[in-house]
Amino acid sequence: MQRRHFIARTAGLAAAGSALPGVLPAAMAATDASVVPYDWRSVPFGGGGFVDGFVFHPREAGLLYCRTDIGGAYRFDPKARRWWPLLDHLDKADADLMGVLSVAVDPNDADRVYLACGLYLSKDVRDGALLASSDRGRTWAKHELGLKIGGNSPGRGSGERLQVDPWVGEVLYLGSSQDGLLKSTDRGRSFQPLGLPARHVSLVLVDPASGAAGKAASRIYAGSHDQPGLYVSEDGGRSFAREPGTPAMAPQRAAIGPDGVLYVSFAASDAPQAVNPSYALRGGVWKRELRGGKALWTEITPVKPAEGPAGFGYSGLDVDRQRPGRLIVSTIERWRDGDDLFLSEDGGKSWTAIGARSKHDIESRPWLANYKGATRRPDPMGHWIADVKLDPKDGSRAVYGTGYGVWMTDSLAAATRSPAGTVAWRFEVENLEETATLEIKSPSGGATLLAAMGDVSGAAWDDLGKNPSAGLFAPSNETNRSVDAAQLEPRVLARTSDHAPTGGYVSVDGGVSWRPFGPSPREAKNARGHRTPTGLVAVSAKGGFLVWAPERQPGMWSKDKGRSWSLCEGWPAERSPLLAPIADRAVEGVFYLLDRAQGRVLMSVDGGEHFQPAVNGLPQLDDGQYAQMLCAPGRGRDLWFALPNGLFHLPGADQPMQQAKPVAEAWMMALGKSAASAAYHAIYVWGRASVGGASPVEGLFRSDDEGRSFVRIGDDLHRYGRLLSMAADPLEHGTVFLAPHGRGVVVGRPRTTP
Repeated sequence: MQRRHFIARTAGLAAAGSALPGVLPAAMAATDASVVPYDWRSVPFGGGGFVDGFVFHPREAGLLYCRTDIGGAYRFDPKARRWWPLLDHLDKADADLMGVLSVAVDPNDADRVYLACGLYLSKDVRDGALLASSDRGRTWAKHELGLKIGGNSPGRGSGERLQVDPWVGEVLYLGSSQDGLLKSTDRGRSFQPLGLPARHVSLVLVDPASGAAGKAASRIYAGSHDQPGLYVSEDGGRSFAREPGTPAMAPQRAAIGPDGVLYVSFAASDAPQAVNPSYALRGGVWKRELRGGKALWTEITPVKPAEGPAGFGYSGLDVDRQRPGRLIVSTIERWRDGDDLFLSEDGGKSWTAIGARSKHDIESRPWLANYKGATRRPDPMGHWIADVKLDPKDGSRAVYGTGYGVWMTDSLAAATRSPAGTVAWRFEVENLEETATLEIKSPSGGATLLAAMGDVSGAAWDDLGKNPSAGLFAPSNETNRSVDAAQLEPRVLARTSDHAPTGGYVSVDGGVSWRPFGPSPREAKNARGHRTPTGLVAVSAKGGFLVWAPERQPGMWSKDKGRSWSLCEGWPAERSPLLAPIADRAVEGVFYLLDRAQGRVLMSVDGGEHFQPAVNGLPQLDDGQYAQMLCAPGRGRDLWFALPNGLFHLPGADQPMQQAKPVAEAWMMALGKSAASAAYHAIYVWGRASVGGASPVEGLFRSDDEGRSFVRIGDDLHRYGRLLSMAADPLEHGTVFLAPHGRGVVVGRPRTTP
């Protein structure tokens, strides 16, 4: 691979300005004088994560939002055909708010949008919050909920759980993950519990026909996961009764047609569960209509699930707002035959399967073409179709989400024409970068960037402005956890993969080709038969040795580029998942390991065969605390430590430990190309640091004088919650790469002045 495309493009950065993917408009740029202006944008990969919900504004054409389980929420720009991320401003303390369980818009105010946010339900995670915006997500007010929200928990694909009353915009309803149904009368600033006899609410739907101008609706529908069934309230939520005639399953989605008919999709579990083809699931589609003044429920399921492992559920559902009786539904976890969409023009009396009449443009994203070929399962439309929506202004336009991204079409009507046409689907993921990137590196030559990714393997980028093609880590349906390159011979690469039979791959030609690791003593599966995480790998300075640390297993070393492996001697007995071996970047065959539990550094001078204590007296840390060790290129044993109590430097074997005093807390760091007038690498830190003698603040920082002083390079609009990895370009000063949790890869560069 050649590596100079990025340099050729730098002259156009200033002119492109906010037109670059991921760069916020100029009106949103920070004005803090202590911040060195940086341009931040997503490195294009395209999708890769679970998009589990969509909300069109019912009155403003083209206004569309989507939510993801770990990567925040986005607003779609129909003219540019690009998604704008809305939660990149979140700081470390609010990182869990990147999990978005539900989205709501105010039908009478197109500028107002609300998000119910939180990642998990365990006691040790942050409580959820309601985020409220009156400017379409440009800025947000945060209202703490005091309860857990499971944006990445089972059942996250159902909804929407958050609704705004169509007549009184101050009234909001929130179905929580384990605390029942709540109501707000002050636009989400506070909530009170309602009378739904369920804890895990699957959906909330307000019937606009039961309200009037200035009078909130009285009829509220709610679905439940833990008390399976559909419930209805006729008194604004004070009391609920089980809706007779509906199955004892969890309602996934519900919509009311223009003729007042209510449609509901059901699944008999908290779909989606973990990917498990043997899981027995049931589901169906039902409708409620009034006949002779009485409510009548009728099952209209397109294809009934079989019993046992071949079962499946129904999830996505929407109605055409212009044409009564026209609706669309999706299956979910239909592993045997693959998930599909079904379209009805007559209220569910008859259905047309969309998959057989569809063409998907998979060539626009090279990783997707490889992924679709690698899965080798029936998959006409994609998996985990939790939601599908019809454009309320144009029923021929539809959007649906999958476990790996978003598909859109303008030709849905072609499916039911006579003779039938082809429904053309676009993979509409421009700037929607939700991929779980687990580790990134910027080598000293060859590719500009390497990224190991969950579920979709990852890639090597030669040109940061294009989707990676030749550099794909194939097959593209694996979880890669780590990637590294030899500092002095960057053509030698290694990466780990949970799905690879031997746990990883090695390349000796810069990623053009890869061969699997050879046999090793690692345990590939645990006692329950599940794959064990393959952990981290380090490549020696010249590429002659590898050290591999599978998660919670003893470390291993290889002297033949991964063809064979042996256990390392002197490896810590503590089975931490965070043991991260690193290679000395100047001396061949030297490796280091931060023994967090014992507060020491272990060192190997024989390619990883033996490790011995080399540095003592570091803080003893548990797995919940941030800590990182890096080795600088250029000279041996030049070590840096990002620790909870600051940033520390050990410049050589006989040198004392030095502290970078401006840094109060260092959560992660990277080393990159030095400034033109500097003698040492540029240092990048994510943490809390002091700039110009001021009190320490959280952010992203850079030092060009070996840590004596820092400038802030990340403004308050670009904090990205929690980072999983960080790297800096060794050939371009100022360029830094971030791997935020659930946001793909972000590149930052100093902003140039025209």
